[in-house]
Amino acid sequence: MGLWQIDTDTLAHSRFVLSPFAETFASLKLLYAGTGAHPGEAAWLRAHLPGYRARLAADPVTALLVRAALGTSWIADFFCPTSCVGESFEDSVARVRAAGASKARADLRVSLRGPLPGALERDDLPERATVLLTYVWEQTVRPYWERRRRALEADMVARTARVGRGGWAAVLDSLRPGTRWLGDSRFQVNLNAYPPREIAAGAELLFMPVTPRTGWVSWEGRERYAVVYPCLGVLAEDHDRRPVPAGLGALVGTARAGLLMLLGTPMSTTQLVAVTGQGLGSVGRHLRVLLGAGLVERRRAGRSVLYVRTAAGEVLVEASAPPTRPDHSS
Repeated sequence: MGLWQIDTDTLAHSRFVLSPFAETFASLKLLYAGTGAHPGEAAWLRAHLPGYRARLAADPVTALLVRAALGTSWIADFFCPTSCVGESFEDSVARVRAAGASKARADLRVSLRGPLPGALERDDLPERATVLLTYVWEQTVRPYWERRRRALEADMVARTARVGRGGWAAVLDSLRPGTRWLGDSRFQVNLNAYPPREIAAGAELLFMPVTPRTGWVSWEGRERYAVVYPCLGVLAEDHDRRPVPAGLGALVGTARAGLLMLLGTPMSTTQLVAVTGQGLGSVGRHLRVLLGAGLVERRRAGRSVLYVRTAAGEVLVEASAPPTRPDHSS
């Protein structure tokens, strides 16, 4: 398994950050796989997979480059640099373009675990990677970025709140399959048999959510490490969709009870409209009632205002849940 040794100070100062580049690379991985994990991904693929495949069919060298760069269990480093805090897509992809041809070829040999195909023994690989990543950003990610950004911000608020309630162990265990806090400063980042890495004190440790159901780890030297993981949110369809308890609906109204059930994860008004199908005005009115009753609260995340259940709201939801039947099976 892949293990990172992380001292407590580094973990305490780690951050959740947005990365347009990580979102773009995750979308490229989804296009490469060609299969969605849920209806939202399937709809996105129906819209963009034909154009992506036509583009690569017309450019077999870049098609071969993508296959080599994604490798079997290792992504070519030059193709996927570790984003910095607050870095734009343009700044990140400029580092792909700036990678030297020799480094690109060397990284591809690592991802392939062997020699390069003859067609990739060339000097324009960083430029080809840059052009393809820019296409994925401009054509398949940027048109949806505002909506995706809201989902990502909501995820970061929820994870940060969970750290405050239960510590880092619960958060690290839930990032994606294969991540687990093992104790004694050991963080399992995946199930691959890689040598352990000791993260030096003072290194920057970043956690980056993406909307596609994928993830990876990366680092820049010994100064910056990143864990990319699939977010909770509208696109991932991971909100609490339990049925509204009849008692809770009778107490606060069915529509307001439905919102309260959803707000175990921070969500914006726009997200609530998209998930519930209610009108913006109706959602706004219900939120004002819930705010006034102290059952939800507002939090700001970047440019978004997010709503989440308060402790009182949590108690009300849990008290309204139907009792669990005892299991008498042998």
